[in-house]
Amino acid sequence: MKKTTEKIVKIVSIITLAAIFAGCNKKSADAKTESKEVTIYTYDSFAGEWGPGPELTKKFEEKTGYKLNIVDCGDAVQALSRAILEKNAVQADVIVGLDNNTSSKAINEGIIEEYKTKNSDSIPKDLFEALQDKGNFVTPYDFSHFALIFDSKSNTTPPTSLEDLAKPEYAKKLILMDPRTSTPGLGFVAWTVSVFGDKVIDYWKTLKPSILMMAPGWSAGYGSFTKGEAPLVISYTTSPAYHVEYGEGDERKALIFDEGHSWQVEGAAILKNAPNKEGAEAFIDFLTSEEGQSILPLTQWMYPANKNVKLPESYEKAAPIPERTLIADPEKVQSAVEEIMKILSE
Repeated sequence: MKKTTEKIVKIVSIITLAAIFAGCNKKSADAKTESKEVTIYTYDSFAGEWGPGPELTKKFEEKTGYKLNIVDCGDAVQALSRAILEKNAVQADVIVGLDNNTSSKAINEGIIEEYKTKNSDSIPKDLFEALQDKGNFVTPYDFSHFALIFDSKSNTTPPTSLEDLAKPEYAKKLILMDPRTSTPGLGFVAWTVSVFGDKVIDYWKTLKPSILMMAPGWSAGYGSFTKGEAPLVISYTTSPAYHVEYGEGDERKALIFDEGHSWQVEGAAILKNAPNKEGAEAFIDFLTSEEGQSILPLTQWMYPANKNVKLPESYEKAAPIPERTLIADPEKVQSAVEEIMKILSE
């Protein structure tokens, strides 16, 4: 799978366009939603068999009597693109996977509406603030900091900063995700914008030789990392907890940098003119309840937004918390993406 960055970017561009216009996996998005069915648009790792989707579906249906239809849109950015395209003919009730780098776009596009979950008092205010939410448009359900995950069994010396990562010794040793289709990909761009500011484009020019691939989404990129295709991948500080929990050892480590780390706060929102608004409200309430939130740590591998949920021991062992949280202006991040992708395609 060792391809040049240029080829990867071209291939991903084709995938991106196809995903946006072909839309989400059409399990039932073309059918009119029944009054007892709640349809959500989300991303692959949330919807997949190892994600929270199956257990959330079972417990939500048992508790509420609604039928839950989870539609896998590939990645969260693709889910947002689909919802925007359908704004005049809404086919889903909830979008799951908006984050602090994409929520403002959803709000500005006018595709979501306000709803205050009955569990809001159990969610820290800074999570709401991170989602640019001044009117209860987006409800946080999980969070974590971005970090480089390092394979300590490799013969590579771990970098100690983002600047280190651009050194010649890391040529073709880094796996990233496309920021146009992947929220972790966009999160990495936000991290570099926070650290390098107006010089972020110069940084990416020096970083380019280090990039082995730009995967279309987190699942593909992290999967390539676990197969040993590169010793470094962008993911979350909570990712190593997965490997510890399932007895795979602690060789994969989250590198913590003194310069600080950007974070991702993920949220869910009700789509404006949703076919089943009552069902949508019921889903968001369940997702943020202690019962719903307790599913996330060992399936979503992120910190639950509800502060009353107890964390598993693997988080204490292998999920370090950075001392500094960096915040980037979403507009500056989006502006940087276009220039960065031009650099990578040259």
